[in-house]
Amino acid sequence: MPEDEVPDERSAAADEETAHEGTGEGPTPASSGRSRPSGMRVVAALLVGVLAFAVTVQVRQDEAEDYSNLRGVELVELLKSVDAANGRLERQIEELTQTRDDLRSSNRRSDEARRQARKRAADLAILAGTVGATGPGVRIRIEDPEGVVDAGTVLDVIEELRDAGAEAIAVNSQARVVGQTAFVDVETGILVGTKTVKAPYTIEAIGSASTLSEAAQIRGGLIDRLKANGASASVTTADDITITALAESPTPQYARSDD
Repeated sequence: MPEDEVPDERSAAADEETAHEGTGEGPTPASSGRSRPSGMRVVAALLVGVLAFAVTVQVRQDEAEDYSNLRGVELVELLKSVDAANGRLERQIEELTQTRDDLRSSNRRSDEARRQARKRAADLAILAGTVGATGPGVRIRIEDPEGVVDAGTVLDVIEELRDAGAEAIAVNSQARVVGQTAFVDVETGILVGTKTVKAPYTIEAIGSASTLSEAAQIRGGLIDRLKANGASASVTTADDITITALAESPTPQYARSDD
């Protein structure tokens, strides 16, 4: 290239630069802005890829070298510590299992105790006459046309039935008879507890029907005595007697629970 052409090219470049400076225009922003971000994205992507690769390699090396550098003695100690940890876990499992079984057994015992307590309360309520009762038993009907049957006679009948195992007793389906029930003669009949009953008297008793019947009809016993006094009595057994009469439950005036 001839030397005289070089200054012309440089001069042309200088003139073009001077023209840009004179107008206040710089290089085209669009072309400059597109080139720089794309280059930075490429570099960032490369750095991320390299970092990920390095992390993967390091993890694989760590996994491969977990036990490779341990000596035999160290491996033995490691195995011992693992066995000890397993033993502790097994003991904890056994203790937890035993605790669970104890709780289950305790719950069963508690359920049984509650069931027995409810049954005992129900039995006591029947004996106290505070609830109705149903079961097999006998009915004794006493006819007294001469008016010879008094409170003492009826009480004798009750005592005979109690001795034979009667668990619930009522007179004329009105008066429930319990341990503290009093029998008193009054002008209109017999006062049983707080209820006045009149002849004929029907005494219902729940218990062993055969035992109660035999006790009432034994030779020289209750029936014979009533007949001897001018009254009459009949005894019938039943598979299902229902007593609905309730005894009054007095409130103690002085006694208190020791709980």
